[in-house]
Amino acid sequence: MQERYLRNLGPLTEEECLRLQKGRVFLAGCGGLGGYLLEYLVRAGVGRITVCDGDVFAPSNLNRQLLADETSLGRPKAEAARRRAALVNPEVAVEACPVFLTADNAPGLVAGHDLALDALDSPAARRVLAGACRQAGIPLVHGAIQGWYAQAAVIAPDSGVMERLYPEELPAQPDPGSLAPIAGLCAAVQAGEAIKLLCGRASALAGRLLCMDLLEQDYQLLPF
Repeated sequence: MQERYLRNLGPLTEEECLRLQKGRVFLAGCGGLGGYLLEYLVRAGVGRITVCDGDVFAPSNLNRQLLADETSLGRPKAEAARRRAALVNPEVAVEACPVFLTADNAPGLVAGHDLALDALDSPAARRVLAGACRQAGIPLVHGAIQGWYAQAAVIAPDSGVMERLYPEELPAQPDPGSLAPIAGLCAAVQAGEAIKLLCGRASALAGRLLCMDLLEQDYQLLPF
Protein backbone atom coordinates (compact mmCIF):
# COMPACT_ATOMS: atom_id res chain seq x y z
CA MET A 1 0.00 0.00 0.00
CA GLN A 2 1.42 3.37 -1.04
CA GLU A 3 1.84 5.96 1.67
CA ARG A 4 -0.53 8.42 -0.02
CA TYR A 5 -3.40 5.96 0.49
CA LEU A 6 -2.63 4.80 4.04
CA ARG A 7 -5.27 7.05 5.60
CA ASN A 8 -7.89 5.47 3.35
CA LEU A 9 -7.47 2.31 5.41
CA GLY A 10 -10.13 1.94 8.06
CA PRO A 11 -12.99 3.45 6.07
CA LEU A 12 -11.83 1.18 3.23
CA THR A 13 -10.02 -2.14 3.14
CA GLU A 14 -6.77 -2.60 1.25
CA GLU A 15 -8.67 -4.67 -1.34
CA GLU A 16 -11.16 -1.83 -1.80
CA CYS A 17 -8.33 0.66 -2.26
CA LEU A 18 -6.95 -1.53 -5.02
CA ARG A 19 -10.40 -1.70 -6.61
CA LEU A 20 -10.53 2.11 -6.61
CA GLN A 21 -7.24 2.24 -8.46
CA LYS A 22 -8.79 0.11 -11.21
CA GLY A 23 -11.97 2.23 -11.36
CA ARG A 24 -13.01 4.21 -14.43
CA VAL A 25 -15.22 7.25 -13.90
CA PHE A 26 -16.82 9.69 -16.33
CA LEU A 27 -17.21 13.17 -14.82
CA ALA A 28 -19.66 15.36 -16.73
CA GLY A 29 -19.05 18.98 -15.80
CA CYS A 30 -15.99 20.67 -14.25
CA GLY A 31 -17.67 23.65 -12.61
CA GLY A 32 -19.11 24.03 -9.11
CA LEU A 33 -19.82 20.36 -8.43
CA GLY A 34 -17.24 18.99 -10.84
CA GLY A 35 -14.22 20.67 -9.28
CA TYR A 36 -14.97 19.26 -5.83
CA LEU A 37 -15.86 15.84 -7.25
CA LEU A 38 -12.54 15.68 -9.06
CA GLU A 39 -10.66 16.66 -5.90
CA TYR A 40 -12.32 13.99 -3.77
CA LEU A 41 -11.91 11.19 -6.32
CA VAL A 42 -8.30 12.01 -7.20
CA ARG A 43 -7.32 12.06 -3.53
CA ALA A 44 -9.15 8.75 -2.95
CA GLY A 45 -7.11 7.18 -5.75
CA VAL A 46 -9.66 6.43 -8.48
CA GLY A 47 -7.52 5.11 -11.32
CA ARG A 48 -9.02 6.68 -14.45
CA ILE A 49 -11.19 9.77 -14.75
CA THR A 50 -12.53 11.31 -17.94
CA VAL A 51 -13.50 14.96 -17.40
CA CYS A 52 -15.89 16.50 -19.91
CA ASP A 53 -16.80 20.19 -20.13
CA GLY A 54 -16.84 22.54 -23.11
CA ASP A 55 -16.99 25.73 -21.04
CA VAL A 56 -14.30 28.20 -19.99
CA PHE A 57 -13.92 29.99 -16.66
CA ALA A 58 -15.55 33.38 -16.08
CA PRO A 59 -15.24 35.76 -13.09
CA SER A 60 -18.69 34.71 -11.87
CA ASN A 61 -17.29 31.20 -11.26
CA LEU A 62 -14.82 32.39 -8.64
CA ASN A 63 -17.29 32.37 -5.74
CA ARG A 64 -17.81 28.59 -5.74
CA GLN A 65 -15.78 26.68 -8.34
CA LEU A 66 -12.70 25.04 -6.88
CA LEU A 67 -10.85 24.97 -10.21
CA ALA A 68 -11.46 28.67 -10.89
CA ASP A 69 -8.78 31.21 -9.98
CA GLU A 70 -7.45 34.44 -11.42
CA THR A 71 -5.00 32.58 -13.66
CA SER A 72 -7.63 30.24 -15.15
CA LEU A 73 -10.13 32.88 -16.34
CA GLY A 74 -10.94 32.37 -20.02
CA ARG A 75 -9.34 28.91 -20.05
CA PRO A 76 -11.09 25.56 -20.65
CA LYS A 77 -12.48 23.99 -17.50
CA ALA A 78 -11.63 20.44 -18.62
CA GLU A 79 -7.95 21.32 -19.09
CA ALA A 80 -7.86 23.01 -15.67
CA ALA A 81 -9.28 19.81 -14.18
CA ARG A 82 -6.57 17.71 -15.80
CA ARG A 83 -3.83 20.03 -14.54
CA ARG A 84 -5.23 20.06 -11.00
CA ALA A 85 -5.43 16.27 -10.91
CA ALA A 86 -1.80 15.99 -12.00
CA LEU A 87 -0.73 18.28 -9.14
CA VAL A 88 -2.67 16.32 -6.51
CA ASN A 89 -2.13 12.75 -7.68
CA PRO A 90 -0.13 12.13 -10.86
CA GLU A 91 -0.87 8.40 -10.58
CA VAL A 92 -4.49 9.04 -11.62
CA ALA A 93 -4.94 9.01 -15.40
CA VAL A 94 -7.16 11.96 -16.32
CA GLU A 95 -8.39 12.51 -19.85
CA ALA A 96 -9.73 15.97 -20.64
CA CYS A 97 -12.56 16.32 -23.16
CA PRO A 98 -13.19 20.06 -23.69
CA VAL A 99 -16.57 19.55 -25.36
CA PHE A 100 -20.22 19.87 -24.38
CA LEU A 101 -22.22 16.65 -24.11
CA THR A 102 -24.63 16.06 -27.00
CA ALA A 103 -26.89 13.20 -28.02
CA ASP A 104 -24.33 12.40 -30.73
CA ASN A 105 -21.11 12.34 -28.71
CA ALA A 106 -22.33 11.21 -25.26
CA PRO A 107 -22.62 7.44 -25.94
CA GLY A 108 -19.05 7.23 -27.23
CA LEU A 109 -17.65 9.36 -24.42
CA VAL A 110 -19.42 7.45 -21.62
CA ALA A 111 -18.73 3.94 -22.96
CA GLY A 112 -16.01 2.02 -21.16
CA HIS A 113 -16.52 3.58 -17.73
CA ASP A 114 -17.77 1.95 -14.53
CA LEU A 115 -20.03 4.85 -13.55
CA ALA A 116 -20.78 8.46 -14.42
CA LEU A 117 -21.04 11.55 -12.23
CA ASP A 118 -23.54 14.28 -13.00
CA ALA A 119 -22.06 17.73 -12.34
CA LEU A 120 -24.09 19.46 -15.05
CA ASP A 121 -26.31 22.53 -14.85
CA SER A 122 -28.75 21.90 -17.68
CA PRO A 123 -31.81 19.58 -17.58
CA ALA A 124 -31.33 18.76 -21.27
CA ALA A 125 -27.68 17.79 -20.73
CA ARG A 126 -28.66 15.67 -17.72
CA ARG A 127 -31.15 13.74 -19.85
CA VAL A 128 -28.49 13.22 -22.51
CA LEU A 129 -26.07 11.89 -19.88
CA ALA A 130 -28.71 9.58 -18.43
CA GLY A 131 -29.43 8.22 -21.91
CA ALA A 132 -25.75 7.50 -22.49
CA CYS A 133 -25.52 5.73 -19.12
CA ARG A 134 -28.54 3.66 -20.09
CA GLN A 135 -26.79 2.60 -23.30
CA ALA A 136 -23.58 1.79 -21.43
CA GLY A 137 -25.45 -0.03 -18.65
CA ILE A 138 -23.73 1.91 -15.85
CA PRO A 139 -25.07 3.80 -12.80
CA LEU A 140 -25.29 7.58 -12.76
CA VAL A 141 -24.55 9.49 -9.55
CA HIS A 142 -26.71 12.59 -9.82
CA GLY A 143 -26.16 15.89 -8.04
CA ALA A 144 -27.67 19.36 -8.40
CA ILE A 145 -27.49 22.63 -6.49
CA GLN A 146 -29.56 25.82 -6.49
CA GLY A 147 -29.49 28.55 -3.91
CA TRP A 148 -29.13 26.93 -0.49
CA TYR A 149 -30.53 23.63 -1.81
CA ALA A 150 -28.79 20.48 -3.04
CA GLN A 151 -29.95 17.04 -4.07
CA ALA A 152 -28.22 13.78 -4.84
CA ALA A 153 -29.24 10.31 -6.01
CA VAL A 154 -27.87 7.15 -7.57
CA ILE A 155 -29.77 6.34 -10.74
CA ALA A 156 -29.85 2.84 -12.20
CA PRO A 157 -29.41 2.64 -16.00
CA ASP A 158 -32.96 1.59 -16.88
CA SER A 159 -34.87 3.42 -14.14
CA GLY A 160 -35.95 6.51 -16.11
CA VAL A 161 -35.52 8.57 -12.95
CA MET A 162 -33.68 11.46 -14.61
CA GLU A 163 -36.52 11.95 -17.06
CA ARG A 164 -38.95 12.13 -14.14
CA LEU A 165 -36.77 14.58 -12.23
CA TYR A 166 -36.24 16.75 -15.32
CA PRO A 167 -39.10 16.22 -17.80
CA GLU A 168 -38.82 17.96 -21.15
CA GLU A 169 -41.88 20.07 -20.42
CA LEU A 170 -40.28 21.49 -17.25
CA PRO A 171 -40.19 25.29 -17.67
CA ALA A 172 -36.86 27.09 -17.46
CA GLN A 173 -36.07 28.35 -13.98
CA PRO A 174 -34.05 31.48 -13.11
CA ASP A 175 -30.68 30.70 -11.56
CA PRO A 176 -30.62 32.12 -8.02
CA GLY A 177 -26.90 31.40 -7.69
CA SER A 178 -25.20 29.15 -5.16
CA LEU A 179 -22.35 29.14 -2.66
CA ALA A 180 -19.19 27.06 -2.38
CA PRO A 181 -20.38 25.17 0.74
CA ILE A 182 -23.46 23.90 -1.10
CA ALA A 183 -21.33 22.67 -4.02
CA GLY A 184 -18.82 21.07 -1.70
CA LEU A 185 -21.46 19.27 0.36
CA CYS A 186 -23.36 17.92 -2.63
CA ALA A 187 -20.12 16.76 -4.28
CA ALA A 188 -19.06 15.06 -1.04
CA VAL A 189 -22.29 13.06 -0.99
CA GLN A 190 -21.87 12.12 -4.65
CA ALA A 191 -18.22 11.18 -4.22
CA GLY A 192 -19.01 9.03 -1.20
CA GLU A 193 -21.60 7.07 -3.17
CA ALA A 194 -19.27 6.76 -6.17
CA ILE A 195 -16.47 5.40 -3.98
CA LYS A 196 -18.80 2.81 -2.45
CA LEU A 197 -20.02 1.70 -5.87
CA LEU A 198 -16.47 1.39 -7.22
CA CYS A 199 -15.56 -0.70 -4.18
CA GLY A 200 -18.47 -3.04 -4.80
CA ARG A 201 -20.59 -1.83 -1.90
CA ALA A 202 -24.29 -1.05 -2.02
CA SER A 203 -25.33 2.58 -2.39
CA ALA A 204 -27.52 4.15 0.28
CA LEU A 205 -28.98 6.44 -2.42
CA ALA A 206 -29.93 3.75 -4.92
CA GLY A 207 -33.56 4.49 -5.75
CA ARG A 208 -33.72 7.40 -3.31
CA LEU A 209 -33.27 11.16 -3.55
CA LEU A 210 -31.45 12.99 -0.77
CA CYS A 211 -32.72 16.57 -0.47
CA MET A 212 -30.51 18.98 1.47
CA ASP A 213 -31.55 22.45 2.60
CA LEU A 214 -28.48 24.11 4.09
CA LEU A 215 -30.31 27.27 5.09
CA GLU A 216 -32.64 25.43 7.47
CA GLN A 217 -30.39 22.36 7.89
CA ASP A 218 -33.25 20.16 6.79
CA TYR A 219 -32.45 16.80 5.16
CA GLN A 220 -34.96 14.41 3.63
CA LEU A 221 -34.47 11.03 1.97
CA LEU A 222 -37.27 10.41 -0.52
CA PRO A 223 -38.05 7.23 -2.51
CA PHE A 224 -38.37 7.56 -6.28
